[in-house]
Amino acid sequence: MKRFYILFVVFVVLTSIIGCDGRIEIPQLIIPEDDNIDSSIDDFETPFAMLPSDLSAIFARGEEAFMKDFTVEEGLGPIFNQSSCVSCHPGNGRGLPDSALIRFSMGHNLMLDMGGTQFQDKTIPGAPYETLPKDVDKSTRLPPPVFGMGLIENIPVETILSYSDPNDADGDGISGRPHWVTAPDFVPATEIGGGQGKQLGRFGRKASVSSLVQQTATAFQQDMGITNNFLQEEPSDVGDTVPDPEVERSTVMDIVMFMRLLSPPPRGEITEEVKRGDTFFNKIGCASCHVPTMLTGPSPIDALNFAKANVYSDFLLHDMGEELADNRPDGEATGREWRTAPLWGTRLIGKFLDGTSFFLHDGRATTLEGAIRTHGGEAQNAKQAFFNLSESDQQAVIAFLKSL
Repeated sequence: MKRFYILFVVFVVLTSIIGCDGRIEIPQLIIPEDDNIDSSIDDFETPFAMLPSDLSAIFARGEEAFMKDFTVEEGLGPIFNQSSCVSCHPGNGRGLPDSALIRFSMGHNLMLDMGGTQFQDKTIPGAPYETLPKDVDKSTRLPPPVFGMGLIENIPVETILSYSDPNDADGDGISGRPHWVTAPDFVPATEIGGGQGKQLGRFGRKASVSSLVQQTATAFQQDMGITNNFLQEEPSDVGDTVPDPEVERSTVMDIVMFMRLLSPPPRGEITEEVKRGDTFFNKIGCASCHVPTMLTGPSPIDALNFAKANVYSDFLLHDMGEELADNRPDGEATGREWRTAPLWGTRLIGKFLDGTSFFLHDGRATTLEGAIRTHGGEAQNAKQAFFNLSESDQQAVIAFLKSL
């Protein structure tokens, strides 16, 4: 069966007790704990619990590199967006709208001969500003969070594919499909998502990146204009006199390991209202795309080895309707398709964004109700079902989301 959790939903419905007043009494749900996540943390900055000393040292190096503010003398620019990783990802969570990036292309032509697919809005002294080419497809992208990446990376391809139904064979209106991409030559075949042939994209707003190495090396080059052993060419070569590569391979890999070892935060308080909202979240169809939990595969890192990843995503592409469309193709993803955004960490977003939570790929929504309201396409039925709930039941769903 495409979605095994359907059995659980059926069980909940069948075992619900109908009272004499016609109300459904929702049974209590059992929320499993994860031994690898410190239940006392309340941030996006904590590594998995009980890391061995060697991994703790790598995490510390990676964190230092992630926090580092690069200077012109160290190779920043000549064109760039931010001078550090943390500037885009405050507290290792998603970014603010003022740190949003603009991706551009012309149809499926990624225009790599024009400095790459990203518009850099800053320059070092003496360097000319980049000009956004005319008549291109543009897409505003809020920087995503970087915690839990190791868990996402270690979910087996077969697990993700088990949720795919590109032709909607079961007729539920949901036809998520995988985004198959070609890994760059610089990604070693030993890395998950590297090697010859098509690889499963799982990172990025449109699942257009298959590996953490590609994600990190490209961020150095595109976001900061910092060349590295993986990508040694500047987006623009006017004004930068620092020899390439400007950071070593080891620095890139330290940040890769830092992200692998960053723990997702634990769940918030699970009240009776949260449990009721959890049930409605499943019942109205939200969990058809926001799959609550996947199990990782084998890993030499104990915290990632056959571990529960409570991601609330299927990592597939879905047509989300006209309101969310950016009309910019990206690889095999159309201008109406997006990867299902993971929902873990929702309760803490505002903590790292000056008290305001920003949702969706471009940060346009500041409330969960507002984010739900923009859903269309394959999510239209679930959205309608949400707004057909009573106000109390809607608030239970919101309370559930705010507990993630």
